Amino acid sequence: MTYNTLRYEIADNILTLTLNRPEQLNSFTVEMANELIDAFNRASDDDEVRVIVVTGEGRAFCAGMDLTAAGNVFGLDENQQPTIADMTERLEDPEMIAGVRDTGGRVTLAIYDCKKPVIAAINGAAVGIGATMTCAMDIRLASEHARIGFVFNKIGITPEACSTWFLPRIVGMSRALEWCYTGDILTAEAALAGDFVKAVVPADQLLEEAYGIAAKIARHSPVAIALTRQMMYRNAAQDHPLEAHKVDSLAIFYCSQKSGKEGVASFLEKRSPEYTDTVSADMPPFYPWWQ
Repeated sequence: MTYNTLRYEIADNILTLTLNRPEQLNSFTVEMANELIDAFNRASDDDEVRVIVVTGEGRAFCAGMDLTAAGNVFGLDENQQPTIADMTERLEDPEMIAGVRDTGGRVTLAIYDCKKPVIAAINGAAVGIGATMTCAMDIRLASEHARIGFVFNKIGITPEACSTWFLPRIVGMSRALEWCYTGDILTAEAALAGDFVKAVVPADQLLEEAYGIAAKIARHSPVAIALTRQMMYRNAAQDHPLEAHKVDSLAIFYCSQKSGKEGVASFLEKRSPEYTDTVSADMPPFYPWWQ
């Protein structure tokens, strides 16, 4: 797929996904949503990609939905009358995908299902979907110029992009509610104080910092990393640790026979491991266990 709103660039097993509408402050469109979904699905199955770094071209990360679009700016079909039952029974119907489902949520679900770790390098304004899409990313770094806002209530809508699931898990319920209720624009330092970002980095060092973290991750077994990512998110949402134990047991059982042998051997031989497992060929037979 050729992308009009993104750049997709791989180097040293790190994919850099750059939101690329700088004249519009990388504002989000239905086209960008579809391209992001394709890019994350593509990267998930691409053995050349070990880690993904997401950033924005120019002075913004993503300034939210492009509100200049004609008609329903969110790309929704106002002729439909969807129900809760429809959201279960007809979720994958083309009519529902195109006219009812939240485009930002479809993006964050693609991120959630991705087998590769995702690092957000928030280089500037990240407002609305620009903020919520990063909630589904694993590590968030902010430049000193970053400004982050969950501004939905300010414009008469609710939070989207599954952020009501992700955000309280990241910053706690009370802080998540305050940020959404007020719609305040947070400085990078306020986002750091609220544990939303890992660090605030000078703008000219932001990508270098992101790539440094990515390089550490890229050295490890891609299968172990893929399993760890899904186990952490999905097991943390279970009602009892026994459910995590079931998955943990299977994951260790299968990894111990492949990448685990190389990991132990390299440790005993005091050398760097040379993992040859791939997500395209070596995911264990119980994956995906949630289906």
